Amino acid sequence: MNLVSDRFVRQSDLVPMEKLKRLPVTVIGVGAIGRQVALQLASLGAQRLQLIDFDQVEPTNITTQGYQAPDLGQYKVEATTRALRDIDASLEVEQTIDRFRPGRETGEAVFICVDSISSRTAIWRSLRHQCAFWCDGRIRGEVLRILTAVDSKSREHYDSTLFSQGEAQTGACTSRSTIYTASIAAGMMLHQFTRWLRNISTDDDMTLNLLAGETILDG
Repeated sequence: MNLVSDRFVRQSDLVPMEKLKRLPVTVIGVGAIGRQVALQLASLGAQRLQLIDFDQVEPTNITTQGYQAPDLGQYKVEATTRALRDIDASLEVEQTIDRFRPGRETGEAVFICVDSISSRTAIWRSLRHQCAFWCDGRIRGEVLRILTAVDSKSREHYDSTLFSQGEAQTGACTSRSTIYTASIAAGMMLHQFTRWLRNISTDDDMTLNLLAGETILDG
């Protein structure tokens, strides 16, 4: 067997490792999408992660969010941290078992993976001038939407997507979900992130309907 000593060698032309290793990254919500984002960040080589979530692992989280049976009843932040350190034991992980609260310090890059529009709006108002990279993943059934804000134009567009909770469909955005939809959404978010790291333009707003096989770009 040909053993490769550098586990990042196959992504070296795609991910600027030195920049990634120095960058503090925050994942708010480690449910369906957020857990997959965190795991992929660790695999890419991120070294400084902050996880924020108050929830505990339930039985449905095993099928839709990638948690394991021994994680049942544990805080998602703690269970995810264990999985991250199985990937890279040297990771610095700041665990926050709580809701996001205004005034909390976060990383330069923020992945927002919460269930409700009202939560997104409150967090965005608190952090919009604090972070350089912002990526929001939303899924419902087999439709996923990825919104990225990195400059004044994309931030203005993101503002326009924060309709009131009363206009939202009934139920949390992940009330109908599968592990494959969450994994695809996370992968698309990480793709936008690595584009930003490489100073390549990002997509403000992308919707992918898996069932229909349609992709829509907006913004």
